[in-house]
Amino acid sequence: MFDKSRCYIIAEAGVNHNGKLDLALKLCDAAKNSGADAVKFQTWKTENIITRNVEQAQYQIENTGVTESQFDMLKKIELPYDAFTKIKEHCDQIGITFISTADDSESLDFLIRLGIPFIKIGSGDIGNVSYLKEIGSKKLPILLSTGMSNLADIDISLRALREGGASDITLLHCTTSYPCPHDKVNLKAMNTIGEAFHLPVGYSDHTIGPEASIAAVTMGACVIEKHFTLDCQMEGPDHLASTEPGPFKDMVESIRKTEALLGDGIKEPTPEEKEISKVVTKRVVAYANIAKGDTFTESNICVKRNDIGELARDYYKVIGRKALKDYIPDEGIEI
Repeated sequence: MFDKSRCYIIAEAGVNHNGKLDLALKLCDAAKNSGADAVKFQTWKTENIITRNVEQAQYQIENTGVTESQFDMLKKIELPYDAFTKIKEHCDQIGITFISTADDSESLDFLIRLGIPFIKIGSGDIGNVSYLKEIGSKKLPILLSTGMSNLADIDISLRALREGGASDITLLHCTTSYPCPHDKVNLKAMNTIGEAFHLPVGYSDHTIGPEASIAAVTMGACVIEKHFTLDCQMEGPDHLASTEPGPFKDMVESIRKTEALLGDGIKEPTPEEKEISKVVTKRVVAYANIAKGDTFTESNICVKRNDIGELARDYYKVIGRKALKDYIPDEGIEI
């Protein structure tokens, strides 16, 4: 699904629209200008995904300064389907891919009708086997976040997806903490899950700063997802753990530079190196005057930088051979 030579970067707008269409459209514009490949939201019907009395997560209380049920919090920021239709149309117009995580079956069907290119599954649905099987039946590529899980949980989830019919799956390593401290990131686990399940991997980044995402790219991540906001000081549960457009753009540019630095892994001299090597490569030259017919010995030849002569690696092939011409000191030896 994703090109391993170029990391796919997702600006995770999530719920940072605060339930307002105009803010969602601004997030799309900012994500495009920041260099993201896609902007991602979350689509749900509150009544379909949560009971009325579930408490907020501690980070939600700390970030919003409001104590209320998750139901009430989510209901206030829920966008209607027609808003997502407008967001998708806007994304198509400005040239950025629209993605949204469907948190319930109704929303999943709506998003598929809308034309999402792949299905992004949040960590909260790890182990939700009935829903995962349903998602697999849609036969779209899948991006699965793996926060709050271990290898056994991921295995159960993959089995459900495949039972439904899914075949194209990418796994995202994730630590579900907002923000995530650097010592809890455990990036090595990204490669652990890739090796365990023989699937492409990426990283869903909840840290502050670009370092974790850049490091993940050096380790082979083909997808980076990072929370994105217009202003970290806005009201809402996720803004404080999100990245503003300026730093996000800097991160994207750093990732692209990192990809250039990583190269293709083939160890060959570059064209520039080949040109430089003409004058810095050491070759076999005469150490003293050598007459035609003389034998080359360690006493009359040596190795120096020169643009003519046998390469230094062939030094011992020259030893014992007869000179085919006269040589003066520092003249390149050719056999």
